[in-house]
Amino acid sequence: MSRLFKAGLIVAAVGSLHFSTAFSQMPSSGLTPSVSLFGLNQSRTSLDSGGSFGWSEAAAVVSLNQQFSSQFRAGVNFRYAYQNWTWSAPGAFEGHQPWKNINTPGVGLNFTYSPTPDWHLMFNPSIVWSGEAGVGTNDSAIYGAVFSAAKSFSPDLTLGLGAGVFREFDTTKVFPYLVVNWKINDRWKLSNPLPAGPTGGAGLELAYALTEKWTLAGGGSYRTYRFRLNDDGVLPGGIGQNSFIPVFARLSYRFDSGTLLDLYAAALVNGRLKAMNNNDSYSYSDQYQTGFGVALNLSHRF
Repeated sequence: MSRLFKAGLIVAAVGSLHFSTAFSQMPSSGLTPSVSLFGLNQSRTSLDSGGSFGWSEAAAVVSLNQQFSSQFRAGVNFRYAYQNWTWSAPGAFEGHQPWKNINTPGVGLNFTYSPTPDWHLMFNPSIVWSGEAGVGTNDSAIYGAVFSAAKSFSPDLTLGLGAGVFREFDTTKVFPYLVVNWKINDRWKLSNPLPAGPTGGAGLELAYALTEKWTLAGGGSYRTYRFRLNDDGVLPGGIGQNSFIPVFARLSYRFDSGTLLDLYAAALVNGRLKAMNNNDSYSYSDQYQTGFGVALNLSHRF
């Protein structure tokens, strides 16, 4: 699934790490390590100008979080994502494959401060290096931060506003998003399924607890991410971009209090691919038909 979803439904953010846990599931004290492993495959999808493509992704995230007091928590996460793209005669790119393999290592910090029991302030700076094989770190850095403020109106309802600001090579991206964590009743919950970050906001997901261990959910978001192209393609040293809206269903199984397995099925709608030179004065661009993907995420909190 940014994050299908960092880099895709997430590289994108990568994995299904739930942003809402920052407010709803904070450990009472101590250091909390966690790890998440993620895999995605998008089936071959037709391009509007002819040809087709498909891509797959593997990602890993390791996090360390420390609850310093009832008011303040901080943490660090390290992540790596790898995408492999395959092409068949893409017409808009003159029959050439615009990119092939994309590497995205990154590191981020997270700080959560609650000045009162019902107010929560969050600041998450991060940097990722996103580029094809052969691209150096100096040419592929994307950096910025996510900010949010949320209020707990009750133990079951937290609402707020957030914004992300990221420098992506030659442009600065700014986006707002809603913070939602609403336990409607013992079975239904509306929340943010994705961590806000360089690929976009946190989205919305409605989940239903089938049993204590099984959960069924559905949601969506908007994802867009950029990466530096190497010197061997149609636009040497240029920039690639993938934008789409993932609409997904999730089936999750909780083995115990710390281990969760998520299976995703997703439709990637309104997709567009773009390859451009550094100042966007010359580019190739094409839309693609709705793509279908499946993803698996295994996460464990120690």
